[in-house]
Parts: sequence; structure tokens; C-alpha cells
Amino acid sequence: MLYAVIMAGGSGTRFWPWSRKKMPKQLLKITGQETMIQQTVDRIIEEIPPDNIYVVTTSSLAESIKEGLSQVPAKNIISEPFGRNTAACIGLASTIISKRDSNAIMAVVTADHIIEPPDLFLKSLKCAEELATDNNMLITFGIKPTGPSINYGYIQRNEEVINLRDFLVYDVKCFTEKPDRITAENFLKSGKYYWNSGIFVWSVKTILENINTLMPDLSQGLGRIGKSLETADESSVIHSEYEKFDNISIDYGIMEKASNVKMIEAGFTWDDVGSWLALERLNNSDQNNNTVIGKHSGLNTQGNIIIGDNEHLIATINVSDMIIVNTKDVTMVCNKNSAEDIKKLTELLKEKGYDDYL
Repeated sequence: MLYAVIMAGGSGTRFWPWSRKKMPKQLLKITGQETMIQQTVDRIIEEIPPDNIYVVTTSSLAESIKEGLSQVPAKNIISEPFGRNTAACIGLASTIISKRDSNAIMAVVTADHIIEPPDLFLKSLKCAEELATDNNMLITFGIKPTGPSINYGYIQRNEEVINLRDFLVYDVKCFTEKPDRITAENFLKSGKYYWNSGIFVWSVKTILENINTLMPDLSQGLGRIGKSLETADESSVIHSEYEKFDNISIDYGIMEKASNVKMIEAGFTWDDVGSWLALERLNNSDQNNNTVIGKHSGLNTQGNIIIGDNEHLIATINVSDMIIVNTKDVTMVCNKNSAEDIKKLTELLKEKGYDDYL
């Protein structure tokens, strides 16, 4: 049976000041009238029943997520006492689901991606489910690059291909972290590299076996957690084990080292909404190529991203290629070319003691 695990523990610092610790990106209505995590649930609920949908998040966000996701049972909202990256997150979810259903197939998705159309995405999940059930494979999804992006990791495929349910399936040759511009351009020219979507499908048996082999310390901690589940010690054991877990991604800890990895060439459109620049891709622009959410009026104002509300007017004169964000307590102005530095800015604010604004 297919289960879904939605990873929803990120802080979304690249969307500061709209995104905050208590209201991160996955809880915002960045596109449309639903939060990003609600859109994620809506995308899969036709194929995966609510009782089989799990959400892993931080303890500080758990209550907000429970309130915002009425379809998902409260018991399926898993709280991590500390952020320890995706290997621990996925390991914990796998351990919990395995106790319920040792034969479960598990799709891992992220709470803040845009994927269209949903029906094609669900068909690709069924393809991956078949692979995971019959072959004990670790499956990921590769996105055909539309440009030489330096903001994504890449997957290199091998030449050999099979067609399953009208999807192309390749053996994975290697994973590459975010490259420089020249390397990304060479990847694009080769036609053998795909963006790493961060979406995975596998059986809980297979992923836990790989964690045992490749990340034995994590595996031992998960084993102790597994024994404590549904006992009075569950919360304290998870807390104590998480303190010891290393901060390692599933890509680095497992996927880059495992030998049984397949990649499905994704036919769906995917956007990880990684920074303010994504709003230009996901929202309509005005006649001056400005992407505006809120109330704005300007003279000679072109190519900006302007974010506010419908009460506070943002007025601009002779402003181009900027990100302007106004909230009730922060106004941020940033050149679009420096969007990736917003995370550095939040680190500086932390150093200066401006935690209340984070």
C-alpha cells in the first residue's frame, strides 16, 4: 500500500520577511488561495487516503499544521524535537510507518513545491510504486532542465532505459551538488543530466536496510526509537536520540552512495519555489513586467517583485529589478540579482540580536 510523507520542517529563510520561524514558506499562500502544504495534500489525496498521509515537521510548527490540514489525522503529524536534515526526518517517518505496515511503499515529497498537472504526478507515483514493490529500488524523479540553473542539484543518468507505464526509467550514474555556471551549461548540453527534484519512492524495508548499511549510527538510534513507539517513553527517547543524530541529507547519506537507485524522467512541471524570484514564474506580471501582490502604484517602475497587503500602499519611482517586501514589522529592499543573499541577511540579523524579526 502506498503512503506519503510530506517533509515540512524548513524555515524558508529565502522568503524572509514574508516567511518567519512561526510562519514559514509551507504555511504561506504564495500561489493561489491555499497554503503550499495544503496544495501538497490536495495533489496526492486522490490517490493516497488521508490516513496514509504523514507530515514530518518541527515541534514548533506541529500545532499550526494540525490546524491547517483538517483532512490529515492529527496522529499523523510527526514532530521532530530538532531539525536534523532529511536523513533523520525520513528515517523517523520510515520507522513509524514500518511499525504500522512493514510492507508499506512510501512516497517522500516536500511541502513547498509546485507540481503540475496533479494527475500526471500521480501516474508517475504509481510507476515508482511498481518499481519499489517489485525490485527493492530507491526511486527518485529527475526534472528535465529548462536552463543551466546553479540553484539545483543534478542527477546524471546512464544510457540504458526502460519504459514503464509510459515513463522512461534510467539507472542513476551519479548525483552532483549545485554546480557552477559553466558546469551547469555543460550538463545542459549533454542531455544526460536532470534537476534533482527531492521526491523519492521506496519500500520502508528498502530505505531502512540502506540506512542500516550506509548510516549505521542513525539506524541504531532509529531502532531504539522504534522500540519506544506507542509507549510512555516514546517522546523522551525520540528527543534523546535526535540530539545525537548528525545533520545529514538523505541525498548525501544514502542516495549518492546506494547502488540500487533508479530515476524516473518526470513529465510534470516542477518548481521548488526556492526564492522570491519564483514569484515571477508563478504569477502574472503587469504591463511593466512587475510581479505585484498587494497594493502598489509607481512611476517608471519595471521588472520588480513587489509584495505587500491591500491596506499599505507601496509607491515607487524610477525603480527597476528590485525585490520590495513590506510586512507589518519589516520592509526589505533587495536587488533581484542578490536574492540568494537573503539567507545571509537573516544570519546577520540573528547575530545582531534581531531574533524577534525572524
